[in-house]
Amino acid sequence: MRAFLLRWLINSLAIYAAVELLPGLHFEGGPVRFLVLALVFGVINSLLRPFLTVLTCPLVLLTLGLFTLVINAVLLMLTAWVSEAWSLGFRVDGFWAAFWGALVIGVVSVLLSLLVGERRGAVERPGA
Repeated sequence: MRAFLLRWLINSLAIYAAVELLPGLHFEGGPVRFLVLALVFGVINSLLRPFLTVLTCPLVLLTLGLFTLVINAVLLMLTAWVSEAWSLGFRVDGFWAAFWGALVIGVVSVLLSLLVGERRGAVERPGA
């Protein structure tokens, strides 16, 4: 449970950084909506990223992994679409804004994960 909450907080901070840094990403709403947005982003990423990566495996291999940036942008655009449908207040102004937003979210997420010492895939020991 601790790992889930930590990942949720890291996603929230990474999305916040992207919204603040990039002019093509917009958020209007309070902190509760923002936390719901981060949760939606996490769910979309965890459910669709593996499927899209396998589906586009030849392109990912051909571009030496750079096509994953396009996948990340598409997932951010999908998050914005769900956000608009659920009135969460998150909007993306097109593919390039989503591309740069996904890049910022990825970099900030990795840096924050390194900062707090989060280990992906690590099994949490009881009592630790």
